[in-house]
Amino acid sequence: MTGTIVNMAAVAVGGCAGLLMGKRLPQRFTDIFFQCMGLVTLALGVNMILESANLMIAVASIVLGAVAGELLNIERGLDRLAGRLRSVMRFRSERFNEGFVTATILYCVGSMAILGAIEDGTGHFPRLLFTKSIMDGMTSVILCAALGAGAIFSILPLALYQGSLTLFAGAIQRYLPEPLMNEMTAVGGLMMLGIGVNLLQLRKVSVANMLPALLFAPAIAYFFL
Repeated sequence: MTGTIVNMAAVAVGGCAGLLMGKRLPQRFTDIFFQCMGLVTLALGVNMILESANLMIAVASIVLGAVAGELLNIERGLDRLAGRLRSVMRFRSERFNEGFVTATILYCVGSMAILGAIEDGTGHFPRLLFTKSIMDGMTSVILCAALGAGAIFSILPLALYQGSLTLFAGAIQRYLPEPLMNEMTAVGGLMMLGIGVNLLQLRKVSVANMLPALLFAPAIAYFFL
C-alpha cells in the first residue's frame, strides 16, 4: 500500500499548492513537465521489459490481449464509466463537483493505476505508483488552481480503488511463481511504453484495451517456461 499512500499524499500536497498558487502557473511549465514524465515512463517501460526471460511471451501476450481488449472495447467502457461518474455525482457546489469528478477520473480511470497497484501488491518496489504520484501531484496543482478544493477530495476514491487493486494483487501473488510474475511485469512494461507515447503526444495508443494481456502473460509463460 506504500505506493497508494504516497500517491494520496502527492495529490493532497499538489492540491494545496494549487489553491495557494491560483492560476499563475504558465502553460509552458506544465507542458515541459509532462514531456519529462513521458520520457521517464518510456525508461520505466524498457526497464520492466528486461525482466522477461523470453520476449516472445510478452509479444504474444500483448497481441492477444489487445485483440481481446478491442473485442471487449475496454477503453470505451472506461470512457462511459467516466461519463457516468460526471452525471451521477452531485454536490452543492458545481465547482467542487467538477474538480472532484475530473480529478477522480484522471487519477483512477487509467492503465498506470492498475499496473502500479499490481506492482505494489506483488511486493515489487512501487516505481510506477511513485512516478504516477509525481504526475498526479502536478496535475493536482493545475486542477485545484482552476477548479478549487474539490480535486483534493479525489484521494478518497483513489485510496479505495488503488488500495483494493493492491490488496487483490497481493492475494494472487502466492499462486503465481516469480517467473510468471516477471512475464506480467514485462507486458506491463510494453504498456508503459504506450503510456509514454501518449504523454509525449506522438500518437494515441489505446493502452486500456491492452489490459487483458496481463492475464495472457502468466498463462502463456506457464507452458513455455
